[in-house]
Amino acid sequence: MPDLYALTVTLLFQIHQVEKLPSGDGIWIYFECDDLDGQVRNLVANGIEFEELPTDQSWLWREARLKDPDNNQLILFYAGVNRKNPPWRIN
Repeated sequence: MPDLYALTVTLLFQIHQVEKLPSGDGIWIYFECDDLDGQVRNLVANGIEFEELPTDQSWLWREARLKDPDNNQLILFYAGVNRKNPPWRIN
């Protein structure tokens, strides 16, 4: 009996062939950090370059932004209670 997993993966790769990568802003990935400023300081000290250092946003989150090698946007943030319960939330 053939390995169904391997067969399925092979078929998916054969079906999903593209001529070029998608264009646009790429993927945005958010990572919540309890100690955002400390994490960013540590990454900068280890040579990681940020597009935007930790900044307070109007939606009450603190965010830092950088890009990965594939140009996807990585956002490190701290929202605290405002992530689930912002002051403008309608109950």
